[in-house]
Amino acid sequence: MITPQQVEAMIKAEMPDAQVQVQDLTGGGDHYQVTVVSSQFADKGLVQQHQLVYGALRQAMSTEAIHALALKTYTPEAWQGAAS
Repeated sequence: MITPQQVEAMIKAEMPDAQVQVQDLTGGGDHYQVTVVSSQFADKGLVQQHQLVYGALRQAMSTEAIHALALKTYTPEAWQGAAS
């Protein structure tokens, strides 16, 4: 089991500017929905953005501490547009 705070910390370790929201979808600590906003996503396609986040979580994913991950990624500019 991994906590939402641990998921957030792992992402921020690789992407220090990231704004991260983590939601435990089942209460079991292994199915998460994660929203990440980072300037590192600029000029990258969706697959590349997701690869950055998966890279940050590779250890937890490989040990199946995280079994399922629903992922949403945004640049800060796109996030502002989505929030309004």
